[in-house]
Amino acid sequence: MPKYLLAATLTQGGVQGVLKEGGTGRRAAVQKTAESVGGTVEAFYFAFGEADVYVLIDVPDAAAAAAVSMTTTASGAVRVNTTVLITPEEMDEVRSKSVQYRPPGA
Repeated sequence: MPKYLLAATLTQGGVQGVLKEGGTGRRAAVQKTAESVGGTVEAFYFAFGEADVYVLIDVPDAAAAAAVSMTTTASGAVRVNTTVLITPEEMDEVRSKSVQYRPPGA
């Protein structure tokens, strides 16, 4: 199943929600969200820095990942940046592809 990295930045309302329900409560809610689209949460971490939360999810496809990202962002409590992750085996496939490309101005 494809993996996606969700980097979430909490809004003021999101921070207030985490303070109210706690970190484990938030993780449980995110697990239910992933399960609702046929996926699972592999890892969930709070962080300091550009993002407040990092979540590694396995979901069936890009549409499921986009649905999770858009639905959570639409709540107004969080802004989500979704990154598609590629396995080493998939990178081997990438390496074997022949691509025609011309750089700009070349």
